[in-house]
Amino acid sequence: MWVPTLDGTIDRRILVNYRLDPAVAAGLIPAPFRPKVVRGFALAGICLIRMKGLRPRFFPISVFGSSENGALRFAVEWDDGDQIQTGVYIPKRFSTSRFVCLIGGRFFPGIHHRARFQVDESGDRYRVEMASELNLSVRGTAVDMWPGSAVFDSLDEASAFYQSGAIGYSDTFTPGFYEGLELRIPDWQVWSLAVDHATCDFFDDTKRFPPGTAVFDNALLMRGLRNEFYGRGTLCCPAGVAPTER
Repeated sequence: MWVPTLDGTIDRRILVNYRLDPAVAAGLIPAPFRPKVVRGFALAGICLIRMKGLRPRFFPISVFGSSENGALRFAVEWDDGDQIQTGVYIPKRFSTSRFVCLIGGRFFPGIHHRARFQVDESGDRYRVEMASELNLSVRGTAVDMWPGSAVFDSLDEASAFYQSGAIGYSDTFTPGFYEGLELRIPDWQVWSLAVDHATCDFFDDTKRFPPGTAVFDNALLMRGLRNEFYGRGTLCCPAGVAPTER
């Protein structure tokens, strides 16, 4: 799939991050990916992003409009010859945009599912709820002090980790093939989000995650940043290896 370079603005991005048991996470991630383990934990979460002005670089005006979007993400690594690459595996994407849902997986990486969002932003307070085949609710306050994490000692450490996961591979309509998209944010800056409420039915499902194997860890906030998207081609599972059932 050829993807033109896209420019836009991240009006708001919240990363709601969970720490997982690596063995459980491995059962949800297909080849050629495997969980990236940090201090004994795999990491996954939901990206909640409001995009504005997204357009192909050669277009003078936006073709996507403004939309609320969500993505289920796993921090992963994979082999590229004798090199280990890192990024995220994205099995599910969601959007309020009918246009994005129409072209997703066909002319733009990632099959997108329609979702409803309720958003309340007042000063440094944020509340975002997403309703679709995956449901999520998060409330929190942007703060300067790092609220704490079992994985990262500081905001700078968490920021560097998530910045390194710029390349995401999404499911396609062909099982075992994954389309890549790289998100570049030239003026990368994050804030801590002190969360007082977070639920997500994907991670709260005890059939998928036995008690204690998926725990909310931290949340990060980004606001008003220019972004660029670049296509990164297709990966597929090694010959003779079937994709993991999810």
